[in-house]
Formats: sequence, C-alpha cells, structure tokens
Amino acid sequence: MNPEIKSKLKEGRPHGTSSFPCGIYRTQSSQKGILVKHHWHEEIEMIHFLKGHFRLLVNMESYEIKEECIFFINPGELHGIISESKSLKEEHAIVFQPGLLSFDAYDSAQMYLINPLKNNKLSFPRCIQPDHPSYSSILECFINVTDSFGGEEGLEQQEDVFEAVISQLQIKASLLKMLAALYQFHLYSDSHRSTDTRVELIKASITFIRNHYREKIYIRDLASLANMNEQYFCRFFKKALGRTPTEYINDYRIRKAITLLETTDLPVMNICLDSGFFNLGNFLKIFRKYTGTTPLQYRKEKSK
Repeated sequence: MNPEIKSKLKEGRPHGTSSFPCGIYRTQSSQKGILVKHHWHEEIEMIHFLKGHFRLLVNMESYEIKEECIFFINPGELHGIISESKSLKEEHAIVFQPGLLSFDAYDSAQMYLINPLKNNKLSFPRCIQPDHPSYSSILECFINVTDSFGGEEGLEQQEDVFEAVISQLQIKASLLKMLAALYQFHLYSDSHRSTDTRVELIKASITFIRNHYREKIYIRDLASLANMNEQYFCRFFKKALGRTPTEYINDYRIRKAITLLETTDLPVMNICLDSGFFNLGNFLKIFRKYTGTTPLQYRKEKSK
C-alpha cells in the first residue's frame, strides 16, 4: 500500500502522553450502529466487553459478542466495533505501547517477553473468556489499571507529582502482572505476519472515503481502486466491515454532520453540503434514519 494512504488511515489521536503512552477509554451506549469506527495504531489494545451485544471486526474477521470477555488487538490490526442492538452496552479499553514496560536491565523478562512484544515478534491471544483459568487474574489487572487512571482525561491532569508517580507505578505493575499471567498460561504466539492484501485494500478504501467524503463518491471508483468489479467489491467490503460501502459512506458523513451541529452554529443547509450531501431532503432522510430525529432537534437537545 502507498505509505501516504496507510499513514492517513492510522489513528492520529495520542494514547496517553509521550512520556507515559497509555490511555483508557470507557464507552456506555444504547445506540445501534458503529461505536468505534475502523482504525489502526501501533499500540496494543485490550477491550473488556462488560455487557451488551457487539460485533468486533478485526482485519477480515468478525466476532459476535454477547457475553463478558476480554479481546486483544495487536499493533497494526484494522479494527472497529459495531453495536448490534439498542440495549445498554458497556465496554472499556486500555491502549498502551509495550515499550512503556521496558527495563534498563537486560533480564529474562526483557529478553523473552518485552522486547519480542515491542518488535512485533509475539502476538496476544484474540480473546479470553471468563471460563479460562487466567481470566480472573487478567480482569483484576485490567480493573486496577482503569481505577489507577481515575478518569478518561488522563494522568497528565494530575498536578501533584507524588500522586502521578503512584498512579503510574500502579498502572505499570498491573500491566506487567497481566503480561505475566498471559505468559504463565502460554497464551502468546509467535508472529508470522505477512501482508494481507485484502486488509490493505480495505484500508485504502476507507482512506479514500475519509479524504473525499465531501465529494460525490461512486462505488465504481472504490471498486476500481481495489481492482474489482462493483458487485464483488460490495460483497468484499460488507464482509470486511459489516456494512455496504454506501452505508459506511452515509454513516461517516452523518458523523461529520453531528460534529458540526455540536460545535458550530452553521445553518443546516451548510452542514448538509459540508458533510458531503448534495440534496437537503436526502440529508434529512438519512439523518433521521441514523439518529431518529432531525438536525435542528438534535442540536436543540444537545444544547440543553
């Protein structure tokens, strides 16, 4: 894949800070549809699904989640989360760079675990279920990490250096204990990653949509980018992302419209055009389909 395209699809938001690259994210929602749009990053991600009906998409694989479990996303993997129902859902995520846990001393842990994780020589297991003997230990460590953060705003909000040091030590200790539990039960696997052209094609398609969402996007252009005919491309795209190209484009544009409604005073017609819709009636119809309300009603509710 063109390195420029790949870099644009890579998630831009920092996880934690440059000195402490670790972040937590808590999600509660009763909405149906995309909860986390497709993206990738160089960090390790652990997701604790507490309640609800989800579909986790990782590269070309789809995982239906109806019960509590913990999933792992390895560096560089394309992933997204879809809510499959309007019932209350809750999931928490920890994202961190393995280098955060490096030792100056080149001991066995550094040699056989930390370095291979840093260099993508080891992969995490995809999922740990509650009936696995390691689950209770891993979950305890996960909760200790999120509790040590206190809030999603991050440790940089802690003005007291003493408190920040304690929190960071607790987070590191919990993450190391989690890695040890996975190692104890032989849950890592050697990474033999070869480039999956299918995943790279999906990354290129998503990047094209994000770069051109304000313009008219034709399925034939996306299909041509993937060197496929339109019918096969649509099946390929839906299998990978769980929705058709048109549904994905509409969802992305509506998300942009929602951001404009929440952060600007632009008239609805301007938002319609700035979000990539060229017909106000069509925009209102699709907006209602995705949100259950009109743009003006949505803005009014959010301004309360």
